[in-house]
Order: sequence, then structure tokens, then C-alpha cells
Amino acid sequence: MSAPTGARRRAREVAFRVAYQADIAGDAYPAAWKLRRDDEPTLTEDQVELVDDLVAALEARGLEVDAAITGALDGRWSLPRLAATDRAVLRVSVAELLARPGSPARVVLDEAIEIARTYGSEESGRFVNGVLDKAAHLLRPSEF
Repeated sequence: MSAPTGARRRAREVAFRVAYQADIAGDAYPAAWKLRRDDEPTLTEDQVELVDDLVAALEARGLEVDAAITGALDGRWSLPRLAATDRAVLRVSVAELLARPGSPARVVLDEAIEIARTYGSEESGRFVNGVLDKAAHLLRPSEF
């Protein structure tokens, strides 16, 4: 049985915070998750599984994730030039698109946009939407 959307959103926000922390502190994703895990004692088993999967995908497929984002940026921006919040949202979302084929691409995009709006700048939601839409069409063309 799958978790309600709100529960998955919370797990995605935790994964976003892990990716952001790893990026800012220069930590490995598993180390950042280990540090954050103690601050998230109320996560359900399903939520922990989603965060575990995303952290594992970021760690194992980080170059592939970054390449997919870079390809969707069309040379207009470079990954290091992006705001750290936008970079973290994009990385977690692309990791989910790659590693969790059962997650509908539209749901991943919608939730990423909401996380970007919550934690990023005024323009983050629109920016993340544009980049992720292009990446998702390339990574999961059959869903569009």
C-alpha cells in the first residue's frame, strides 16, 4: 500500500534538505542523511524508504543526475551557478525520476515545484518547472 501524497511530500522535503546540506557542507549524501535522520524521528517506514532510495540514487548516480540537469539547462546556466536550493530540488527530483520508475513523473514535478516555491526564491518554482519538465521528457518520454 502506498503512502498518501502528503506523506511522500514530507519525505521529498527531507530528501531535499539532505541534498542541500550535502551540497553546502560538502558531505557525502549518506553522511548528510545520517546526521539528519536523528532530527526526523517521526518518519514512517515508507517515508524512510523513499529518502533512503533517493539518497542512494544521489550517491550512486550523482554524475548521471547532474548530467541530466545540465542537459536540461541548455547551456544557459551551469550547475554550480544555480542557487543551492534550486540545485538540491533538481537533484532530488531527477534522482527520483531515474531510480523510482513507479513514481509518476507529473507527481515528482508538481512536488518539486512546490518545494522550490517554499524554500527557494520567488522565481524558483518557474525555473525548476522548466528544467525538470525538459529533463523528465528526456528521461521518461513514455509518460508524456
